[in-house]
Amino acid sequence: MPRRAFAGRAEVAVIGGGVTGCSCALTLAERGVRVRLYEQRRIAGGASGRNGGFALRGAAAPYDVACDELGRRAARSVMTLTEQTLDRLERLAGDAFRRVGSLRLAADEAELAALHAEYGALRADGFAVEWVDTLEPPLDRLYLGAILQPPDGAIVPARWVRRLAGHAVDAGAEILEEAHVAVEGVDADVVVVCGDGFTASLLPELADVVVATRGQVLATEPLPALRYPLPHYARGGYDYWHQQPDGRLVIGGQRDTALADEQTEVEAVNPAVQTSIDDLVEALVGHRPAVTHRWAGIWGATPDLLPLAGPLAGLLPGRENVWIAGGYSGHGNVLGLACGDLVARAILGDRPAELGPFAPARLFDATYSSRR
Repeated sequence: MPRRAFAGRAEVAVIGGGVTGCSCALTLAERGVRVRLYEQRRIAGGASGRNGGFALRGAAAPYDVACDELGRRAARSVMTLTEQTLDRLERLAGDAFRRVGSLRLAADEAELAALHAEYGALRADGFAVEWVDTLEPPLDRLYLGAILQPPDGAIVPARWVRRLAGHAVDAGAEILEEAHVAVEGVDADVVVVCGDGFTASLLPELADVVVATRGQVLATEPLPALRYPLPHYARGGYDYWHQQPDGRLVIGGQRDTALADEQTEVEAVNPAVQTSIDDLVEALVGHRPAVTHRWAGIWGATPDLLPLAGPLAGLLPGRENVWIAGGYSGHGNVLGLACGDLVARAILGDRPAELGPFAPARLFDATYSSRR
């Protein structure tokens, strides 16, 4: 990874070398800011390089639910932001991104009704979506219907984030890998914490606000038939999979096998969850192909499933120069790219309206404030 060192003090320090941190560093560097990024491992060493490779519009909640909870205007803003960010991702990622759409499937009648609700809400607001009545085997036996979301796609996670880091370096950012720092020990005018699942390690005050959550994935040997080139997901995201162009099946989820165990910063795989993923592989493929890789990544979950992106001044004592961007609730590949850019622009004095739904202040209610 090229680093482009510069002498002296940084104006902005970014902690975290995933998609959010690299996005933030890129935007700042493009505007001429002296920005230094610290990553305690290697670029893409965390969840940004350890996920299932889904690049989806929207946030964690389905669009109709977001309309109910945020209001239609704010939900539309988030959806539009992420669609525009997918376009930006496509421009930046090269062959690390495939614009193939995604398929949300219904595992039972309740989920089928939920699909109808999201389909109707998306169509009502003019967002592209298609209803799928006829599913190919074996999906026709496992699921009751689906909706196709055309703007979505799939990424090769680590390749994409390293490429994004390269763009940041080319723009003038300095990237320091294997650099473990504390927020308090960084000498810069502004510090941006982009730790997502490891937010509490950097800002312990937020342990109850951004909760570390483990996701698990495996990859198989190349399969002879390319059945699943699109990202597929069902059961509220507890099942998800797609095939890479070479035929490898990348598949994950099944956290509901051991939900209590999955609220952790430990990246080791859970045998019970992995066995459940193996069972899903067999249901989708008809046999158990060789598994070449098993892994886990840690992402941050918030109480309302929306990220925190903005300043912490006035919310946490002693954090007057600290900003945060994280807590994507398992939906960070696109939102992370968006929030890194938005926070950078806000630091520079812009007032991006898209940050509104993500303002950290919304989660600092009287109950939380009383515990500080």
